[in-house]
This record gives sequence, structure tokens and C-alpha cells, in this order.
Amino acid sequence: MWIRIAGWGLLAVFAVIILGPLLLVLSTSFKTTPQFITDPLGIPPSLSFHNYITIFQGQQMWRYISNSAIVTGSSVFIELVISGMIAYGITRLGRLTSTVVFGFFALGMMIPSQVNIIPIYLLVNRLGWNNSLSGLTAVTVAMLIPLSVFMLTGFMRTLPKEMMEAASIDGAGEWRLLTQIAVPLCAPFFAATAAFLFVIVWNDLLFPMLLVNGSDKLTLPLAMLRFRGEYVTDYPMLLTGVTIATIPMVIMFVFLQRYFISGTLAGAVKG
Repeated sequence: MWIRIAGWGLLAVFAVIILGPLLLVLSTSFKTTPQFITDPLGIPPSLSFHNYITIFQGQQMWRYISNSAIVTGSSVFIELVISGMIAYGITRLGRLTSTVVFGFFALGMMIPSQVNIIPIYLLVNRLGWNNSLSGLTAVTVAMLIPLSVFMLTGFMRTLPKEMMEAASIDGAGEWRLLTQIAVPLCAPFFAATAAFLFVIVWNDLLFPMLLVNGSDKLTLPLAMLRFRGEYVTDYPMLLTGVTIATIPMVIMFVFLQRYFISGTLAGAVKG
């Protein structure tokens, strides 16, 4: 009895710690500046949509959202396609070769992104990809391949070998095994990986700051950084921008939470 009460109390504390800042940001976005100065932590006496209207009228907010959506959507899709094929190939190799190839990709996770800044910048300039969404997408995909291969390989190793062997005996080639058996069975794992990658790419600030400098190519986090400079003393306006940037991630997790939890638990048990 007391253990259950303590468990619920602990969950309540974690809920307050996690949801408290989110609710504070959301409530502040509906305040005017005088209301925020008078009561910065209180509930707004009335909902004011002035900040949202101002942001979408005065800024290129739709362009920033569109740029982030293009980079994030294309990066995650390309990442899943490439990493899915690599992960499947690793699981089909011999034990020693599989270990070596998997270790090569795992090694990429140990190198901090900051170490690669200068080589990436020089390479992108040499290729003429600077200040373009396609160049940013290519760099993002390349940098996240070790992580996605690491995750998908662990998931694909949970596939029953007997099923793959039976399909091979029936005449299925490697491409058919991948597209008609491995990918459908690993759909929850792909969804869990997509959720991880979505959050990372959507919130990424390092590579957009390095590779993008035109105002029409800014992603949402990079635009928020400039937004902070423009509205440095207008916290309701600033937190309204933060709220807008957070909404896509919340929607993503609401739709994929079932796959996210099942995929993560499966990888934890058998990976």
C-alpha cells in the first residue's frame, strides 16, 4: 500500500518537473508584456493571441517552418532507407564480417560532431552546397547514419532467422527478403527510429548555423536564435516562438508513441 502511494507520489513529482516548464512556456505565450511583467509565473487572466498573430504577420514564420519540415522530413526518410539497407546487410553477413562492419559504424557515434565542423564546411563549400537546404540535408543524413544503423541493426537482429531461411528456400532474393519481410516486421522499430531522428534533426542548431546564412533558408531553431536578438526583452513573444517550434514534436510523439515504446522495449530486451 505505502509502496504504491510512494510510486504515485514519485510519478507526480516527475510529472510536475517535466510538464511544469512546458505549461509555463505555453501560458506565457498567451500573455501580453504588461501581464508578464506584473505576474510572470501566474495564469494569464485572459487568452491573448496577439503574440501568435504578430509572429505570423511580421516574420517569415511559414518559410522557417517549411524549411525545417523539408530538411527534417527528407533527412529522416533518406536516413531510414539507407540505414535500413545497411542494417539488413549487416545482419546477413557472416559473424566476423558483421562485427567488423557494425563496429565501423558504431565508431562513428564516438566522434563528436564538433570535431567534423571544419572538414564538413570545406567539403560543402567545395561542392557548392553552401546555403542550400539540399546541402544541409545531405550533411544531416551523413552525420546521423551511425546512430540509425546502430538502432536498426539491433532491431533487425530480433527477426526470426527461421522465417528468413524459409523464404530463401522458397526462392526469395535478398531484395524481396528486405522489402517484403524485414521492413514490414520491423515497422515499429523504424517508427521508433524515425521519432528519435525527427527530434534530433528538428532541434538541430549546429549544422544550420554552420551551413545556412540566407534569411530565406533559415530553419526554425536558427530563426528562433535571431528572434531572440530581436525580442530580447519581450519574453511572451520569444516563448510564443518556442511554443510554435515545440508543437510538431508533440504531434510526432502523440502519433508514434505506441510504436516508440514497443520498439524501444524490444530493442532493450533483445538488442
